[in-house]
Amino acid sequence: MANKPIEPAARLSLVSEYYFSRKLKEVAQLNAEGLDIISLAIGSPDMPPSAQTIDRLCEVARQPEAHGYQPTMGTPELRQAMAAFYKRWYDVDLDANTELLPLIGSKEGILHITLAFVNPGDEVLVPNPGYPTYTSLSKLLGVKVVNYNLREDNGWQPDFDELERMDLSRVKLMWSNYPNMPTGGRAQRQTYERLVQFARQHGIVVVNDNPYSFILSTEHLSILQVPGAKDCCIELNSMSKSHNMPGWRVGLCATNAEFTSWLLKVQSNIESGTFRGIQLAAAAAYDNSDEWHREANIERYAARRKYAEQIMDVLGCTYDPRQVGMFLWGKIPDACQNVEDLTERVLHEARVFITPGFIFGTNGERYIRISLCAKEEKIKEALERIKQTI
Repeated sequence: MANKPIEPAARLSLVSEYYFSRKLKEVAQLNAEGLDIISLAIGSPDMPPSAQTIDRLCEVARQPEAHGYQPTMGTPELRQAMAAFYKRWYDVDLDANTELLPLIGSKEGILHITLAFVNPGDEVLVPNPGYPTYTSLSKLLGVKVVNYNLREDNGWQPDFDELERMDLSRVKLMWSNYPNMPTGGRAQRQTYERLVQFARQHGIVVVNDNPYSFILSTEHLSILQVPGAKDCCIELNSMSKSHNMPGWRVGLCATNAEFTSWLLKVQSNIESGTFRGIQLAAAAAYDNSDEWHREANIERYAARRKYAEQIMDVLGCTYDPRQVGMFLWGKIPDACQNVEDLTERVLHEARVFITPGFIFGTNGERYIRISLCAKEEKIKEALERIKQTI
């Protein structure tokens, strides 16, 4: 008798392996062959957290009683530090007990928010171009993705006239991301005000993903600065970029108390809280000095950005010098037929890995993205390789 075959869940047919997961395996093979690929693709900060962060982690880790399960909604110390951080940098008041929820990174927050607010068959608005996880997680959960356009000639801001012409009757969530990834479009108070108005008018929850407001930016904006935003909006924030802690997996969700209680129902059934040492170390990191942020988030990336701009120039790409964040986003020359023709040539001839913009949506098909998460000398070496071979 033949064995009955085992099939994967049907939802797996709706998504493919994450681009970077697949491509990094290829890059690893090229490195194993001795090609020494310089990666300017991933947004993973390459510098360590502050000394006080690491010291606090080590201190707590040595405590015998620190290794048990932790409260799902985080320690009081972490929530209070998050509230103080939002007051200090954004001038936003948040109740540490009811309006903040620590997360194991923002990607987890995307999952929890979708589970808490959207039923299978409902719709969510996703920016194009935008973070691929907004799309992939929605598909895995049986939610219909409706793209809204971000365009260069509009500063990569939403076109609200276009949004108003759409059928919004089944839309439950709208994903927003400013400062924008991948385009570097700046956060704008006017955009946040329009998003809050849009959310109220249509009964849609707007989720603003805000991990980049410290990178190459001295203007720290939050959608929660808009009066009434807390009633209809959620903001995600993360320590990965702003505090050099991508592997620590610490983020936050800020919103009203009722939304927080709904999200906690989901979260408490999925995970059991982060290690106490990480939570208390994260609380220490939220108290980093202004000088630390200036050196880590402004001066270091500004120095690297100069070489990334030169790479764009050598490749014949155009870019907006006002963009912020830890990437440089540029439009490929008209003579280039396909963006992947360019990125594959750079990879295999210059041995430099940069990101084709199509992975972020159809509006990114004529763009490339260069990460600033590499030492200055590495980006300079990448520039020289590209000059010599392209």
